[in-house]
Amino acid sequence: MFRVVIPARFDSARLPGKVLLPIGGRPMLHWVCERARASGAEQVVVATDDTRIQAAALQAGVECVMTSPTHLSGTDRIAEAAASLHWAPDDIIVNLQGDEPLMPPALIAQVARLLQDHADADIATLAAPVISASEFLDPNAVKVVLAQDGRALLFSRAPIPWDRDGAIAADPGPDSYRQALRHIGLYAYRVRSLRRIAQLPPAPLELREKLEQLRALTHGMQIRVAIAAERPGVDVNTPADLERIRTLLE
Repeated sequence: MFRVVIPARFDSARLPGKVLLPIGGRPMLHWVCERARASGAEQVVVATDDTRIQAAALQAGVECVMTSPTHLSGTDRIAEAAASLHWAPDDIIVNLQGDEPLMPPALIAQVARLLQDHADADIATLAAPVISASEFLDPNAVKVVLAQDGRALLFSRAPIPWDRDGAIAADPGPDSYRQALRHIGLYAYRVRSLRRIAQLPPAPLELREKLEQLRALTHGMQIRVAIAAERPGVDVNTPADLERIRTLLE
């Protein structure tokens, strides 16, 4: 069994208030909550510091926990929610971002199973092959490099791994990005791992790249990665992304 927590804040740097922007006459958050419910989760909770988001969650019939406005990451926000709800140390929580209205429910269940199957892992997440040079070079498409056993070595907004001898900045070429993996921003944690992450100081790499998973890696925590069973839809980082999703869902 697992729970899903959707961390949501209003003050997104790239697209303020995006979780409340309408898609098909409903806030984006409602679509995300539906995906979470369809995954087979035991419980779905929205964690936020904004009363407008709280109202949208309750309108969707989803439990909402109010959290501190000072959190630097969604992981910190989920840790506070888990503490306030008194979840057990071994309980598994899936972090579903509030800007993922096209996330397949099967992937939510897959990442929870991945953590269940690897007792030595602190975190589980998913990745998918990079399919174009533009995706490889896009800083909104986070890349991940893995060890042979599936542990994450590094996440970056930069195009990694970089072909030193064959790639050029304007066009890295298909042979360069064919081996690359795009990270899917879906995580599973045990509550005890969440508590540890929340107690750790923010890492320089985390602050520079604006990638919360780098805090865990910097402090030696193990992140297990699997290839997603299906490719997820686009998440929402820009107005153009929002229009693409509106076209698909409306």
